[in-house]
Amino acid sequence: MTETSTRAGFAAVIGAPNAGKSTLVNRLVGAKVSIVTQKVQTTRFPVKGVAIEGASQIVLIDTPGIFKPRRRLDRAMVRSAWGGAEDADAVVHLVDAHAELTAAEGKASAADRRAADDAAAITQALPKDGRKAILVLNKIDLVRRDQLLALSQRLFDTGAYGEVFMISAASGSGVDDLKARLAELMPEGPWLYPEDQTADLPARLLAAEITREKLYLRVHEELPYSAAVETTAFTEAKGGAVRIEQTIYVERESQRPIVLGKGGQTLKWIGENARKDLAEILDRPVHLFLLVKVKENWSEAREFYSGVGLDYDV
Repeated sequence: MTETSTRAGFAAVIGAPNAGKSTLVNRLVGAKVSIVTQKVQTTRFPVKGVAIEGASQIVLIDTPGIFKPRRRLDRAMVRSAWGGAEDADAVVHLVDAHAELTAAEGKASAADRRAADDAAAITQALPKDGRKAILVLNKIDLVRRDQLLALSQRLFDTGAYGEVFMISAASGSGVDDLKARLAELMPEGPWLYPEDQTADLPARLLAAEITREKLYLRVHEELPYSAAVETTAFTEAKGGAVRIEQTIYVERESQRPIVLGKGGQTLKWIGENARKDLAEILDRPVHLFLLVKVKENWSEAREFYSGVGLDYDV
């Protein structure tokens, strides 16, 4: 492709925790680039997934969820999310339509009904060039059409959006139309990444994220947001394989047995499933070794923030 025939740019996907941002990014890219679990606020830093649509390359930024920050880590995550919106060529505000309507009907906490508040914040965050965000209502399969249309109108009337899409990130319904529109919005220019690259994420960091996903999938009810995974070694092994050593950090000694499980079975499950995903993503055999350590207040350590691209001083 010549430079004049191609487009490339950045599209930020922002929204409340558990709106389905990571699922949407993975669907648009066609590969796993961001972890998906039952827990909200899973994504801690922007993950760039690279999607191709015709002659356009869309670099998708899966931002941390927008929520009311309480700790330093929370503040850094929210800052990262808004930074992604400010610098992008297109901004997708993903709203869980089912959760929004459930809250509106009084069936959930009023704090969950936040899309309108986020719309106002988006208006402030976007460059003052008249650009507007794209409103994307997700999980439409769980909501009646008349309710969707009413919600769409209510949010569109805030003035933050230029257009609306209705999708199901889980099933893929409506996602192709959204992808085509994002491709049109990318500025003309050469592609930013090789055609076969699906993510801009160091292999060591990707490996840690995959293991953290399995950790939360297995112990999502027992373990709060007090665990981190660090890749301590990533080396070549015999037969084209890679040897990966990782440490899972928890904040209290009482949490260590949760990760280990009876007879080490929980840790074994986490390791086996992380290894399978990594072998598929890296397209080579993987030897994965996990260690569990207690490290109090790991979320206050400056080196953790620099390692995942978050701002410590917020």
